[in-house]
Amino acid sequence: MADDIFAPGFKTDPYWWDAAPRPDPGEVALPEEVDVAIAGSGYSGMSAAITLQRGGREAVILEAEMPGFGASTRNAGFVGRTLWHKFGAIKRKYGEKQALAMANTAVEAHKFAVEFIEREQISCGFVYCGRFIAAATPSHYEDLAKDLKVMLDHGLEMEAEMIPRAEQRGQIGTDRYYGGMLLHGTGALHPALYHHGFLDRVTRSGARVIGNTRVSSIRRDTDGRFTVETSRGSLRAKDVIVATNGYSEPGEKWFARRMVPIKGYAVATEPVSSEIMDAVLPTRRTVIDSKNNIYAIRPSPDGTRLIFFGRTGMEEGGEVGKAHRLHAAMKAVFPDLADVRLSHSWLGQMGFTFDKIPHIGVHDGVHYTMGYNGAGMPMGTYLGRQLGRFLLGDAEAATGFDGRGFPTRPFYRGEPWFLPMAVGYYNMRDRWDTFRK
Repeated sequence: MADDIFAPGFKTDPYWWDAAPRPDPGEVALPEEVDVAIAGSGYSGMSAAITLQRGGREAVILEAEMPGFGASTRNAGFVGRTLWHKFGAIKRKYGEKQALAMANTAVEAHKFAVEFIEREQISCGFVYCGRFIAAATPSHYEDLAKDLKVMLDHGLEMEAEMIPRAEQRGQIGTDRYYGGMLLHGTGALHPALYHHGFLDRVTRSGARVIGNTRVSSIRRDTDGRFTVETSRGSLRAKDVIVATNGYSEPGEKWFARRMVPIKGYAVATEPVSSEIMDAVLPTRRTVIDSKNNIYAIRPSPDGTRLIFFGRTGMEEGGEVGKAHRLHAAMKAVFPDLADVRLSHSWLGQMGFTFDKIPHIGVHDGVHYTMGYNGAGMPMGTYLGRQLGRFLLGDAEAATGFDGRGFPTRPFYRGEPWFLPMAVGYYNMRDRWDTFRK
C-alpha cells in the first residue's frame, strides 16, 4: 500500500494528546487504608472522586496506566443529550415511563456536564454546534422522522428538525446521504483537554490519583470492608467504586462479564484550507450517519483539521492499516478530501452493554457505573457524580437507570469472541439497507 496518505510526522497516538499529553504520575505510595477506592481515572471515576472529596469523604483513584490513558482522552468529544438507542425502541422494550426516565436522564447528564465545564472554568474548547444525523437510506430518513415525532409527542426536552436530501448540502458536503435529522443543543469539545482540566480539579480537591496501579481483585472481608489487590500491593477500603467501562479486566470479573469492549478508530487530517472545511462541513457541526456501524466526522476545536471516525470493531492492520481503510472511507463519503493526508491514526476502547443502556448500582457491596455505549462524555460525568452523591447519603442521587438488572450472556467471560461475527452481521445489514434503498 502506498504511504502517500501520511503527512510528515504521522503519529499513532491520539491527535488530542498533542495539546494534552498524558501526565506522568510518578511514583506515588500506595496507602494501606482508604475511605473510598475508585478503579478507573476516566470521567466517571474522577466525577465520583471530586464529589466525594468535596462532600467530606476521602477518595483515591487507582489507574492501571497513566491517568486518562483510556477512552476519556481518545473519544470523539461529542457532547450529546440522547442515548444510543432511538427513543421509540427504548419505549417498546421498557415501556413509556421507563423510557422517559432514561431519556430525561440523558438530557440531565448533558446539562450537568456543560454546567460543570462552565462552573469549573475548564478550557476544553466546548461549543454548542449542533449535530447532523445523516440518513444512509431513504427508509432511515423516515425512521429518523418517526422517532423525532415520538420524542416530541412525549414532551422530551429537545429541539430538532428534519433536513431533506435537497437541502443537506447546507449541512455536509456529500450526496451520499438522503437527508437527515438536525439536532440543536448538542456540542463538542476537546476530550483530552477536558480530562486534563478535570484531573486538575480532582487533585486540587484533595483526592489522590495513583497511576500504573492495576486492580487485580476486590474482596469483601468479614468486617464489611474491602481488600483491593493491585499490581503494587493491597489496600483496604470502606467502599469501592468500579468505573472502568470498556477497560474492565478479569480482576473485576463480575463487571468484565457484563461489558463488551469494542475498539473504535479515528484519523485526523493535516491542516486543511478554509475552502475545504467549508466544502465538507459548512456549518462546522458534528456529523454521524444512521448506519449500524457508523461513520462520524467533526472539525478539530481550532477549526484547522477534520477528524473522521469509523469501521468500529474491525481489526485491519493496527493503526497504520486502519488509517488506509479510514482514508478510503473518508474520501468515498467526502470526495473533496481525496488529496488530504492524515496526521494521526489511533484507537480507543468503548464499553457496550448487552442491553445497550448504561448501568449504575451495587454488586456484593461494590458500587459501579459503566456501559455508556459510545456516549460516555456527558453520561460518565453525570453518573459518576450521582454515584458519589449516593455514597454521601444524598436523597437526590436517583437516576433513570436505577434498579435495573445488569445482563450478561452464557459462556461470556469478558473476551468478546463473538465480536467479528456481530460486526460482520451489522456490516451486512448496512450493505443490505444500501442495496435495497
